[in-house]
Amino acid sequence: MTDQLFRIPVGHWGEVVLNWFIANLGGLFNLIKSFFQNWYDGLAWILTAPPFWVVILVLALLAWLLRSWKMAIGTVIGLLLIYGMNQWEHSMETLSLVLVASIVAVIISVPLGILTAKSKIVSAVVKPILDFLQTMPAFVYLVPAILLLGIGVVPGIVATIVFGMAPGTRFTELGIRSVDTEVVEAGQAFGASPGRILRQIQIPLALPTIMAGINQVIMLSLSMVVIAGMVGAGGLGKDVYASLTTLNTPLGVESGLSVVILAIFLDRITASLGQSNVPAKNG
Repeated sequence: MTDQLFRIPVGHWGEVVLNWFIANLGGLFNLIKSFFQNWYDGLAWILTAPPFWVVILVLALLAWLLRSWKMAIGTVIGLLLIYGMNQWEHSMETLSLVLVASIVAVIISVPLGILTAKSKIVSAVVKPILDFLQTMPAFVYLVPAILLLGIGVVPGIVATIVFGMAPGTRFTELGIRSVDTEVVEAGQAFGASPGRILRQIQIPLALPTIMAGINQVIMLSLSMVVIAGMVGAGGLGKDVYASLTTLNTPLGVESGLSVVILAIFLDRITASLGQSNVPAKNG
């Protein structure tokens, strides 16, 4: 073993910081844990309490209204397959977790993206943080989440939120910055306030790009949910992890296929929302 010239105790510093958070902000983290747990439990109850066919019909109707009748039929077939593989309850738990994490990530990332597009100073501060979040391995997010929030679904939700925020922020900033400056200047010439220009010009024109970012938030959240199954988040992630540890091929195939079906459904729905809000061009 070679002698090391010097040692920087970064890990120890991190432990000190986490211990300080636990000792001084324990009440806040308990409040956060209670909030996310109740939200998740409520949404999971909405999706699992009714008969499975009722939920399938509602989701198929949503797919029909936002996409097409073909998407509605595909939704029915995919969800019936999930039910037939005995993965219905776990799939709805996973869908609940994804929706909670994605909604919070979007609520944070979209305004942050608008702010970074408006301020060079904020952009200079936020971009290195986003680079750090995107390059850090997904498993690392679980370590502080477990230490601060314990084992269960909540650390999975929080880690998923942090993991999914970066693309939402980046795409929103890109969309706002890509709006034609001549259109913005025309609004300013007519005396529109900055807030009105943002609401009525920049956001509508940037909406397809913003929705593409939201789509990526949801997809990353779904991928992180599987990893979060390792810390007791439940749902399909728990089954995927169990299939790996026990070499249970049938369980792995069924749970993995269920994740794919949910991913396709969420991807098509969010893509439809972006396309349906593209401003019409006058011929």
